[in-house]
Amino acid sequence: MLANTHIKAGSGPHSGWQLLREGFPDRPELGPSVSRVLLEQVADGERPATVRLSRPGRVVAFGRRDVVAPGYRDAVEAAERAGFPGMERLSGGRAAAFSEGALSLTFTLPDPQPAKRTNLRFTEATGLVRDAFRDLGVDARMGEVPDEYCPGEFSINARGRTKLAGVGQRMIGGAAHIGLVIIVSGSELVADVLEPVYSSLDLDFNRDTVGSLEDEVPGIDREAVEDALLRRLAGTVEIETVRLDQATLDLAASRAADFRSNPAPAIG
Repeated sequence: MLANTHIKAGSGPHSGWQLLREGFPDRPELGPSVSRVLLEQVADGERPATVRLSRPGRVVAFGRRDVVAPGYRDAVEAAERAGFPGMERLSGGRAAAFSEGALSLTFTLPDPQPAKRTNLRFTEATGLVRDAFRDLGVDARMGEVPDEYCPGEFSINARGRTKLAGVGQRMIGGAAHIGLVIIVSGSELVADVLEPVYSSLDLDFNRDTVGSLEDEVPGIDREAVEDALLRRLAGTVEIETVRLDQATLDLAASRAADFRSNPAPAIG
């Protein structure tokens, strides 16, 4: 797994990996801003490999291709009407939704040549999450479900039928960020908000592909999923839970507005 690559716990100027648990359900744009600051810190050698496992609030996270799409303004408004503010995420393809039934899991990993190991990081990160889902009794598989939202070959699905988690990656010189959106519960809610968003973006959407872990294992909650993920992670790398330092948080807060969805006014 991750520890068996060139990125190993205890390598470089730091010992082990760090785990951050802070979430920002009331300020969703602060999440990707923190991820961006962490990416820069890891790339500069100021911080070791870092994992964030957090509980987000309601938000639709738009990808770069969404932001430049003709229907972006309408999509943001559709999300807001459903009670989901829009933000622009650090990685990923098309729109995805977080809710109080979701988890955000990110890996920020040092790599002097990150582009050379793009697929390796995807495979290892999503493999760890897939195995944690299997530990919980889910028939979890890696791969794209036909007609899934925010499609990707490294999505994690249930039974080859519904999408449970999506993943994206962002790289800069010296480091890479891998971010996962995990739907623990509330698949109907996610489908309800994404349907008009995808319509506004003129993208196909099949709500039957939207799944959750609770659909597969009734009664499961975020705490159980967090425990499974952390057990898998602890079996892979040496990890230390730390608090997000104030300097990092302040810097991220000062840049958070850059990640808030604010499409330009319509012309005419």
